[in-house]
Amino acid sequence: MGVSGSGKSLVGALLAEALGLPFYDGDDFHPAENIAKMASGRPLDDHDRKGWLTALNQLALEHRKKGAVIACSALKKQHRALLRAGLGDSMVFIHLNGSYELIKARLEARSAHFMPIGLLQSQFDALEPPLDAVTVSIAQQPREIIDEILMRLR
Repeated sequence: MGVSGSGKSLVGALLAEALGLPFYDGDDFHPAENIAKMASGRPLDDHDRKGWLTALNQLALEHRKKGAVIACSALKKQHRALLRAGLGDSMVFIHLNGSYELIKARLEARSAHFMPIGLLQSQFDALEPPLDAVTVSIAQQPREIIDEILMRLR
């Protein structure tokens, strides 16, 4: 979990590979209306996110026994509660944490993503950092992030 540009897709895929689990990018589950709204420069509200988060919760429930890695912004406590519904402590959140400046620079360097840089501040404004997550700094290389996550999950 984390704001756009924090590395959820890359780190999620690497973590899934390291754990031998399937990886799902939450962005792939957004309805077309959400993508169009973000692409037009308007941030999603909680109403927009509800169906998307419910779909990701269903995905997590389907993988409850064997596990999966799902990348999702999960910015607010209520978002994480919806994602965790029916899963209890079997769902672990990993918060990819970085400064606005670092993430903005990353967003400026990437292309072909529907999330415009102009919405980054709205994500930081909405972010309620989790107290019950594995929080990892993204100011290190992806493999170092994975090593730290694996160490902390053990």
